[in-house]
Amino acid sequence: MSKVKMLFLLLLAVTILSSDFYLDDEIMLKIEKEHGSYAKKRFELLSELMVSLKDKSDLEKLEGVNQFFNEVRYSSDEKVYGQKDYWATPWEFLGRDKGDCEDYVISKYFILKYLGVDYSKLYFTYVRSTKFKEPHMVLTYFETPKSEPLILDNNNRKIFPASQREDLTPIYNFNGDVLNRIGEAGEKSHKKWDELKLNMQRKKI
Repeated sequence: MSKVKMLFLLLLAVTILSSDFYLDDEIMLKIEKEHGSYAKKRFELLSELMVSLKDKSDLEKLEGVNQFFNEVRYSSDEKVYGQKDYWATPWEFLGRDKGDCEDYVISKYFILKYLGVDYSKLYFTYVRSTKFKEPHMVLTYFETPKSEPLILDNNNRKIFPASQREDLTPIYNFNGDVLNRIGEAGEKSHKKWDELKLNMQRKKI
């Protein structure tokens, strides 16, 4: 049995299979067919990272996942998908090895949730970047509801508390699983989130 195969089995053994994101042999074959061998290798590295982080602290998971996805190249939705605003699944984002700020946040969110970080601590946060003078999205982590959040940002490789990111002006936060509960109640939650969830269910690659 190959090393990668063993990693997959271990990962599946320690993760709830109903998780929004997972890797298995079928998905890996689809990724290789759609995006090539280099894309498959990126997911193998992600699999190894997740195995190495599974018993680590939240902060170590945040740092590892943030660093990994910040290696992906930035590119606009119009260049990658021919759309003004598209929210990619982690399989699409890492498969293409490029995307915009929402795509970094989405992938970090789902991988951290997969690794057991309490989703109630993770928020999608719209901000305005004073450096780039444009709207931006980051992932924020709240240790407790009253804690100062930590900022995971594709424009900055290091994780800093919000008070040290004076270049970002917060606009609003939202939590994906709160939106899920709204959707389950029959109410529309957030158009882009609802589209993303459907694509996640379809394992869109």
